[in-house]
Amino acid sequence: MSKKTLPERLYNFNIQQFIKQALAEDMGDGDHTSLACIPSTAKGKAHLLVKENGVLAGVELAVKIIEQVDKSLKVKVFITDGKTIKVGDIVLTVEGKAQSILLAERLLLNCMQRMSGIATHTNQLVQLCKGTNTKVIDTRKTTPNIRGLEKWAVLLGGGANHRIGLYDMILIKDNHIDYAGGIPQAIYAANNYLTANKKKLKIEIEARNLDEVKQILAIGKVNRIMLDNFSLSDIKKALKLINGEFETEASGGITEKSIRSYALCGVDFISVGALTHSIKSLDLSLKAI
Repeated sequence: MSKKTLPERLYNFNIQQFIKQALAEDMGDGDHTSLACIPSTAKGKAHLLVKENGVLAGVELAVKIIEQVDKSLKVKVFITDGKTIKVGDIVLTVEGKAQSILLAERLLLNCMQRMSGIATHTNQLVQLCKGTNTKVIDTRKTTPNIRGLEKWAVLLGGGANHRIGLYDMILIKDNHIDYAGGIPQAIYAANNYLTANKKKLKIEIEARNLDEVKQILAIGKVNRIMLDNFSLSDIKKALKLINGEFETEASGGITEKSIRSYALCGVDFISVGALTHSIKSLDLSLKAI
């Protein structure tokens, strides 16, 4: 799977349907400003200008948006997804019917700015973990209906995806444990469910403290243990107890200030919800030339 091509089946996400709905939301019964001010025969050209340093994401999507708005528009791409960009760079040019360029402009920018913001922050965290074996991964803390775009942007920034949704992994968290009646009950129930339904899904379980780590280790039957809101000291103790028997994931409030310290402990994964839920969009602009 190329990280530069959105795997639609993996993300349960339909690009063309998304573009159609997003354009309909914006356009309503017509772009009356352009219809009023710009002759239908007017031609124009614009370039996508970078106004902030970062990592580029959403170019392939932008081309699809432009194609769906007006197949007669001509696009030239100069910088592709996943590349480092700097202020003043020109990502692409688009040429053709002026009304069509203006119709595509805001959707194109909204998507690319958000995706590039995610890719940029992801890459910053990945660089902070450089030299370790820890992978930076996302979470389900995404914007409804555009999870596919946001998780795609994480890949473009050099990160990796956690589970995509509720359907592709079993993740037993604190509420599941409490509702199930405890760690043993939750683990056995999950395994029985997979067997009964002939499903092959990985099982991850959250541990809130060292005692819960010990309870999980006494049973096994999982693939990964999430160490949630553990201090660095307790992470090290937990990893010593686990001793490489299961994959490990550190989670909970880990930021650019602390991520390297957690990575140096030796966890396999660090999940960061802020990759998708608290992102500043990267400054890009589509300007007529």
